[in-house]
Amino acid sequence: MRRVSRLAATVALTTALALTAAACGESSTESNNNGENGESGAQGAAIAFDVGGRDDHSFNESAAAGGDRAAEEFGIEIETRTAGNEETDAERVQRLESLAQEGYNPVIGVGYLYGNAIATVAADYPDTTFGVVDAVAEGDNVYSMVFAEHEASYLAGVAAALTSESGQVGFIGGVQNPLIQKFEAGFVQGVTDTDPDVEVSVDYLYTNDDRGFNDVARARENANAMLGRGIDVIYTAAGQSGAGSIEEVAGVEGAWAIGVDSDQYQQPGLAEYRDSILTSAVKGVDVAVYDLIQSVQNDEPLTGTHEYNLAENGVSLATSGGFIDGIAEQIQAATDGIVSGEIEVAQTP
Repeated sequence: MRRVSRLAATVALTTALALTAAACGESSTESNNNGENGESGAQGAAIAFDVGGRDDHSFNESAAAGGDRAAEEFGIEIETRTAGNEETDAERVQRLESLAQEGYNPVIGVGYLYGNAIATVAADYPDTTFGVVDAVAEGDNVYSMVFAEHEASYLAGVAAALTSESGQVGFIGGVQNPLIQKFEAGFVQGVTDTDPDVEVSVDYLYTNDDRGFNDVARARENANAMLGRGIDVIYTAAGQSGAGSIEEVAGVEGAWAIGVDSDQYQQPGLAEYRDSILTSAVKGVDVAVYDLIQSVQNDEPLTGTHEYNLAENGVSLATSGGFIDGIAEQIQAATDGIVSGEIEVAQTP
């Protein structure tokens, strides 16, 4: 699979990301408030993004899409705020408390780093429904939205193994923690189950630093190093940082990037590089966020923990661009195997 070479639009991407970074910590509203305070969800809903903000081309942006859908359907306000790098739980608690005090319902924290803060604030605001993405938080008024990332990543591994011409593929994780290791585990297993002769290289931007989700330059450097070693398919699970990896891959003819969380082929901010995005391992964060807001609007708020998995299309492998059409049969076979239980996908490396 070959494509004509493309010029990397480095300046455009850098400018867009700089504007996103400048917005961190600011709040915004996305639709008019048509309700009155005191009614369930009348003030609208609130989404507290993780580092990288709304326009990270990844899971924050997916969460925002779910909020946008709810805002349009229910005519409510969606208030959004964004975390900065290396924040403490206390800072996240303060952000969530402020949103709850202002009457937003539900209040949703996007990212596992909100887990402890959600549990703390939910206990103090029992009449407000809270949601957290990628973490399990205790509380009778909390909805924990987790995903089978390892299952979608397995399919990404199948696609990588069948597409690579060099017999070398790579995985770049933002932070070496249990959540991102689920992506790694599924991807590596998908590759080796498909073709054990394909070599998989694994690298992490940081061991324990949430800058790994907001360091485009470092991801670009790591991808460049992998490409220099002959790796021709790179799967990056690192939030906004992944844009740097995709940009670097796009500068090498014959190399492919695999996106994460959202269908990155469809992301306007990555349009310059879409011909290099083989596929994306998609998480239905937008669906989960919408589900929770809808439940509050219907006065039947969701609570407890729910895993959005492959069987219910909570995770999937994107087909945009048609680049994996030729291996659709193998992808479907792997999907069927996971759903039936014939293939058990590891969650740890």
